[in-house]
Amino acid sequence: MALSPWKGASRKPRAAHGTLAFSSAGLEDGAGMSFETKRSGAAPDAIAPDGSEVRVLCRSAQGSMAAFSLPAHNVAKAVAHRSVDELWYVAAGRGRIWRRLAGQEEIVELVPGTSLSIPVGTQFQFRCDGAETLVVIGTTMPPWPGADEAYPVDGPWQPTA
Repeated sequence: MALSPWKGASRKPRAAHGTLAFSSAGLEDGAGMSFETKRSGAAPDAIAPDGSEVRVLCRSAQGSMAAFSLPAHNVAKAVAHRSVDELWYVAAGRGRIWRRLAGQEEIVELVPGTSLSIPVGTQFQFRCDGAETLVVIGTTMPPWPGADEAYPVDGPWQPTA
């Protein structure tokens, strides 16, 4: 069976469930846009201010992405960010994260498939509770500005990373 082009294509994609759509307005000529493709290596590119290993992934003008890993039974240092929001997706391992911001505080379980937000100024600390390395894919918005972005705070657990 041969595949034929979809006849109902439009310039603006429609949401699958009517709740989300992406606009292509102003992007017809590709001005200011470029593609980036990157494969992470076995060795970390850096050690994060919290002590986790960092493998730098793709970046754009609006955000940057990295894979963070914390070995089995390790606890990261507690930190907060000065200017970036972060979104996390747990890819492997299991653990917990503590977050505190403006009178709200919680500890939640980290298991594969979990996603969470870390708004700017949130104090947070995470740990790997299992025998498998905890791996998190994180995106910062705007892009990660450098080592001075994170500053130490007091967290609930004694860091080991």
